[in-house]
Amino acid sequence: MTTALPERDEVLNAIRAAAQSLGRPPSRAEFKSSSGMTEYQVLKHFPSWREAVRAAGLEPHSTNVPIDPEVLLEDWGEFVRRVRRIPTRDQYRRDGTYSPGVFEKRFGPWSAVPPKFREFADGRPEWADVVALLPIENARAPFAAVSSPASTQPSADWVSTPSHRHGKLDNRPTYGNPIDFRGLRHEPVNEQGVVFLFGMVARELGYHVEAVQTGYPDCEAKRQVDAGKWQRVRIEFEFESRNFRDHGHHPDGCDVIVCWRHNWPECPASLEVVELSLVIRTLSASEE
Repeated sequence: MTTALPERDEVLNAIRAAAQSLGRPPSRAEFKSSSGMTEYQVLKHFPSWREAVRAAGLEPHSTNVPIDPEVLLEDWGEFVRRVRRIPTRDQYRRDGTYSPGVFEKRFGPWSAVPPKFREFADGRPEWADVVALLPIENARAPFAAVSSPASTQPSADWVSTPSHRHGKLDNRPTYGNPIDFRGLRHEPVNEQGVVFLFGMVARELGYHVEAVQTGYPDCEAKRQVDAGKWQRVRIEFEFESRNFRDHGHHPDGCDVIVCWRHNWPECPASLEVVELSLVIRTLSASEE
């Protein structure tokens, strides 16, 4: 990787050299691979990648040309095969061939790509190694409502046993099990932790938060229900899903419960449940 900031002409010459080697204008990822320059080094001189390509005397690829869904999924699958994990949206944006936005226009939220790939790879044994890297939990509908019987088992891999337990000290805070998820060192132990964690992953789940309030319901958001289509939803945050019942909330005032642990088997069918302990388990598998 180039360590010094290159001059404007060096960037343009590198774009032209990549184009000559490829026989066409390079994509952002192809340019980074061939030149060793970073996106930051290019954008120090140009307002966008497309403007840099034009300044080099080339015409960038049109973003309006539709790309076959199979081409997108094949590229995503090759990326997973190469790095041996599911990429986050930012990882693919940095190092993938296409923009994540192209996938989202075609398939919906970024979290929908793994199950779409599983459908694509069904009956294609050449992709078996990639399918093996996909999460088993919620493979068909990741992060959707939990319809199976609620589990009361702790979600972390580390579970305290009697031989590990110690007496609780007074006047000291307590923490959840260690998770080290994107700077959050421990599992949530209350509703406030659930709110914080949901804010970290809302975009990947296809939600845009409009407002958070102290009254019921806690949150108003819009979520992507199809490519280019969004709907308003009302969200109530709870540490455990059964707290919704214990707090006396009426189901008619809410659409989605976001919780750390789903432990309410009798939850009304009209309420979707997003169980964050399962969500971050899947997302953690795709990161360092």
